[in-house]
Amino acid sequence: MSDRQPPEGRTSPPCTGAALTERLGALCELLRNRGVRVGTGELLAAHRALEALPDPADADLAAMALRATLCSAREHLATFDEVWRQWQYGAETKLGPGPGRDDAPRRAALSIMSAGQRGPVSGAWSEAEVMLERDFAGYDARDRAAALALLRRRAARGPQRRTRRVVASRRGQRIDVRATMRASWRTGGEAFVLRRSGHRLENRPLVLVADVSGSMAPYAAMLLAYMQATVTARRRVEAFAFATRLTRITHELRGRDPEAALRRAAVALHDARGGTRIGEAVSVLNREYGRLIGRGSVVVLLSDGWDRGDPDLLGEELARLRRCAHRLIWLNPLAADPRWEPLTRGMVAASPHLDRVLPGNSLLSLGALVDLLEREDL
Repeated sequence: MSDRQPPEGRTSPPCTGAALTERLGALCELLRNRGVRVGTGELLAAHRALEALPDPADADLAAMALRATLCSAREHLATFDEVWRQWQYGAETKLGPGPGRDDAPRRAALSIMSAGQRGPVSGAWSEAEVMLERDFAGYDARDRAAALALLRRRAARGPQRRTRRVVASRRGQRIDVRATMRASWRTGGEAFVLRRSGHRLENRPLVLVADVSGSMAPYAAMLLAYMQATVTARRRVEAFAFATRLTRITHELRGRDPEAALRRAAVALHDARGGTRIGEAVSVLNREYGRLIGRGSVVVLLSDGWDRGDPDLLGEELARLRRCAHRLIWLNPLAADPRWEPLTRGMVAASPHLDRVLPGNSLLSLGALVDLLEREDL
């Protein structure tokens, strides 16, 4: 156990649902870096588990709840225990030591779950879950600031593909006989450790195409923020936006300053909030940027499907795009309504060529997109 003490005089800031979500997101990110598959569903389950605890400030109970919800396999339990300690010690310790003993890990957990309060904070977990599910159209400035932090963390995740090249891998499914025999020389010819190998993974090209017409105005800002974070965090990502015409904004969105990048993109989009011509935009994407995109890309279209153009053109161009793309996914904020059906001209023409239609209207739905992109059978 570490005997590290908190800095003198430091007080705990008020803890909001967004702050709790961000800290839990950091724990999930540490687990993912160690090979544990943790997605939006597990994050929400962790929120609910902590909310159900009789005393959310009990670090032991919290650890067991998170262990149960974030670990889906027996081999992940030891990894969780190690990451849990790292997460606790890495967090700013804000409370004084417990009576009669040094319990730095407990204090770190208390700072995350109670943040200076003496009573349970289960309502904060509910608030965090509500923010994940809240429609982007209802966001205020504080919601947007909290959401951007989560978007940046999720943006590094995306589609991958296996290459033909075989490399050493601890989680590889093939036993590397030569490497195993070489390692056995150090132990008198006894192969105590099996060396493994697998096909190297590389980022699959990802193409994001956002509708910034007038009907998409309530959602365009957050969707462009997601695109900016993705372009900055990953290689082989191309970004486009359209209303009446298509504009490539990959270079404008790239950069570590999100606000500056979004301002550059806004300047480039002369037709923002105009009418929508989806078919013409996809036609330009196919003909002018086809070589840049390349084959095997995952293409994500973000639009409500309200199209003033020719629906036959849209169908033809999406069919052309689908023949080149690995997968074609459409994010439609209107699909969040359980009563929604693809009845607009644009969606009727597009539906036969799409692999998936997702809402894309909230952090939760963007998390579902990220989880889908990471699946090997995408």
